[in-house]
Amino acid sequence: MTEWTRLPDLASRAVGGGVVWANDELFAERENLVKPAEPVYQAYTFGHKGQIYDGWETRRRREPGVDQAVVRLGMPGVVRGIVVDTAFFKGNYPPFCWAEGAQAEGYPAADEITGWFPLVERSALKGDQKHFFDVTEHRRVTHVRLTIDPDGGVARLRVHGQPVADPRLLVGGIDLAALENGAVVVGCSNMFYSSPNNLIAPGQATVMGEGWETARRRDDGNDWVSVQLAAAGAVRLVELDTSHFKGNAPGWASVSGCDARKDPDAWFDVLPRTRLQPDTRHRFPVDGPELTHARLDIYPDGGMARLRLLGTPTSDGLAHLRTVWAETTS
Repeated sequence: MTEWTRLPDLASRAVGGGVVWANDELFAERENLVKPAEPVYQAYTFGHKGQIYDGWETRRRREPGVDQAVVRLGMPGVVRGIVVDTAFFKGNYPPFCWAEGAQAEGYPAADEITGWFPLVERSALKGDQKHFFDVTEHRRVTHVRLTIDPDGGVARLRVHGQPVADPRLLVGGIDLAALENGAVVVGCSNMFYSSPNNLIAPGQATVMGEGWETARRRDDGNDWVSVQLAAAGAVRLVELDTSHFKGNAPGWASVSGCDARKDPDAWFDVLPRTRLQPDTRHRFPVDGPELTHARLDIYPDGGMARLRLLGTPTSDGLAHLRTVWAETTS
């Protein structure tokens, strides 16, 4: 065990990490790589593709090449060490691996990421064992690409390091759209699979069912949710979280607002229509006028785990909150 294992796992699902791509996952899903729990094994648990493994496992190669998976870190930062765990992969582990990092702006698809640099050189692996690799690269990393040579299974990938926040995202005050702060869903186009109240619920969604998901659209329209904010205010950060929505995330989303104190029908852009990635926590700094209501539009349909609108309440917005407090606590 090395000292850097005490640092947080920047890739963990528990902090928003996700496996955005793998060239192959025939035997076991890539998402298992970043599960926070230790891997487990149950003998004689066979599915349609063979023994079920708690890890990422590719098919046996019959041609030259390697297999790869790209992980988006939940907390970008400086990586100090990487653990490649082949737990329970004994006759089917890869003999070699290496890891690379990248600094990506925004929320690119895996094939749009460029400028990969080495984190771990090509190294030998053993079966059913944790492998600890020191990392000396001091650049901030947003994505890690794990390569296994030539194929096989890896149970977990741990990326330990020190988070480095993007200062452009260190804005806002309270979540004006939070259910616990008094925000209310006042309209919704579709709630076939789950309630839109989930969008503004406290905490992170831990499974898809804890978000909001619509039926599949078969027309040219789009789905939406409107929210009356907890207080009038100026939004400075929009968070659109598609965590756990992989094959059913919206392709795009926009956020608009209105100030009902002035004109409830005068809607304006808070966040213009923006491309989204599946299973990703998106955060966008914005600088718009004050609003009392917000509307999230998703295109064309799908699911969203959370909507956060971080900002500063206006003076009359704070007065409203104090009035509600006084009327309900006396």
